[in-house]
Amino acid sequence: MSKPMKGALRCLPTAAAAGPVPPAAENLSYSMMLPGGAYCARLAREAVRSLLDRHGLSDLCETAALAASELVSAAYRFTPDQEMILRVRWQFEALRIVLYDQHPAHSSPHAAEECRDRRSRSMWLLAAAVDAHGGDWGLAPVLTPGGGTKSWALLHR
Repeated sequence: MSKPMKGALRCLPTAAAAGPVPPAAENLSYSMMLPGGAYCARLAREAVRSLLDRHGLSDLCETAALAASELVSAAYRFTPDQEMILRVRWQFEALRIVLYDQHPAHSSPHAAEECRDRRSRSMWLLAAAVDAHGGDWGLAPVLTPGGGTKSWALLHR
C-alpha cells in the first residue's frame, strides 16, 4: 500500500510531452562568437536575417541586419582581427542586438571619452536606421580589467 506524497513533490507540475519547441519571437535568444575578420559583418547580417525570419520577426530583418553589420564593422575598425561576441535576443517586446569586442582599456578618462566619441560618430548609419525604426543604440565600456566595449541596438516592432 502506497502512502500519499508529502511536501514539495506534491506541487510539481505534470510532465509535458517532450518534443522540439518551434521557433517563435518569445524564444529568440542566441549568442555567437565571431573571429573578428572583416568578413564578419556579412556573417552577422546573414545570421540575423535567418534568425529573425525563422522566429517570425521578418518585419525587422533589414534594419536588424544593418544594425548587426554596423556594430561588427565598428568593432572591427577599433579592434581588427579580435574575437567578438554577437547576441541577438527578443525581450520585453523589443529586439536587442548586442556586440562585445576586445577594445583595450584606455589609460585616461579623457582618452576613453575621445575614443567613444570617434566610435559614436563612425556609427552614423546605425543611428539613422535605428532612429527611423523608433529604437535606440549606444556603447559603453565593458567593466573588465582588460577592457572591451559593449555596443547595442534596440528595435521595436
